Amino acid sequence: MATDRFDAVVVGAGPAGSTAALVLARAGRRVALIERGPFPGSKNMYGGVLYGRILDDLIPRWWEQIPVQRWVTRRATMVLTPTQSLTIDFRNQAWGAPPYNGCTILRPDFDAWLAGKAVDAGAHLITSTTATGLLRDSQRRIVGVATDRPDGDLPASLVIACDGVNSFLAKEAGLYHHAGPEHFTLGAKEVLSLPRDEIDRRFGLTGDDGADFEIVGATGDVAGGGFVYTNADTISIGVVLHLPGLARQSRRPEELIADLKAHPSIAPLVEGADLKEYSAHLIPEGGYDAMPEIVTDGMLVAGDAAGLCLAAGIWLEGVNFAIGSGAAAGRTAVEAIAAGDTSAAGLAGYRRRLDNSFVLQDHKKLRGAPGLVLSDRVQRAYPQVACDVLEQMFTVSNPSPKIGAGRLAYRSLRAANVRLRDAARDAWTAVRTFG
Repeated sequence: MATDRFDAVVVGAGPAGSTAALVLARAGRRVALIERGPFPGSKNMYGGVLYGRILDDLIPRWWEQIPVQRWVTRRATMVLTPTQSLTIDFRNQAWGAPPYNGCTILRPDFDAWLAGKAVDAGAHLITSTTATGLLRDSQRRIVGVATDRPDGDLPASLVIACDGVNSFLAKEAGLYHHAGPEHFTLGAKEVLSLPRDEIDRRFGLTGDDGADFEIVGATGDVAGGGFVYTNADTISIGVVLHLPGLARQSRRPEELIADLKAHPSIAPLVEGADLKEYSAHLIPEGGYDAMPEIVTDGMLVAGDAAGLCLAAGIWLEGVNFAIGSGAAAGRTAVEAIAAGDTSAAGLAGYRRRLDNSFVLQDHKKLRGAPGLVLSDRVQRAYPQVACDVLEQMFTVSNPSPKIGAGRLAYRSLRAANVRLRDAARDAWTAVRTFG
């Protein structure tokens, strides 16, 4: 390895890294794709939703090849109190046909598939290898990466850091200025095994249709959220927990998952299922304002390493932003290498590409969402208010006359110690953020 010199070294064979390597290899560039695990996806115990339309231009008719679990035709947003739930449940059978909207995947399968596309295009996949640091020349310019292999330095014209959340390479390069715990959550997940026909019955599904439930009010005293996804013959259920709140209390993530599984609205969906897998990982949820710098001399940063995860309550997306940023990094790298200029100025097209795409336009639009979604009122007060209002509206209280919805809402807000001006401010923030 020490005698090899590549046009580019991509660190991390997740969706961002494999996409960047694919673009570079297709352009005829010699690219190394480094993966710490024994195979791409081996470290990712993940079952979630992929929004795959970003693949349209990269892999035509990708839906005929992707290792899909189910096509999501049912999206539900739930708010919970300990004894109540309110669900907005949307179904669309058009999502179950090409070009599709979203699908549930398992990352070990998906990551291996996407990395295989890069290898087929000519990328050199190097597994069981950790990038231990950046190589620099006498002028301190980045000129490759050091690895944990004997004599394993990889010199290159350009490094693309896709080494995941809290990127060590971005930190070493001095790009990470938002490493505080307030910008991160811990995602903890169980995969539960059930027969396919039983999953279909419980979630009202047929064929390859799938369901995606996103939940607020599922994490007790810790700000965060919950989720339930259907795979082919398993269910992924878990919680996403804001790190400062998790540190302030003594309960472990698996205890909070147990509470979610025991909730009256969730228990019938998971009853009798066998635990197949448990995992946890950090998620960059600070949004646009917590992103690191993503360009420096000799290096680009993409995917989770760039903080590109959209956790906005209604939208919980990450893999599509990883693929989008990886493709932009790969295209920028092709141009910069051809021009012989991999300085920060020569790589400036990367930021312009992201600014002109959904990747940063969505993050800019929703930059206020993390603060709103993780606030105490959204996490605890408003779920209680919404459920209480509907409970009272649906309770027939004869012989007493019915109470109007406005009065019920006012009374419930007061009971939850929410001032009207705070509720109005939150409503205005939501309109500006999501409108």
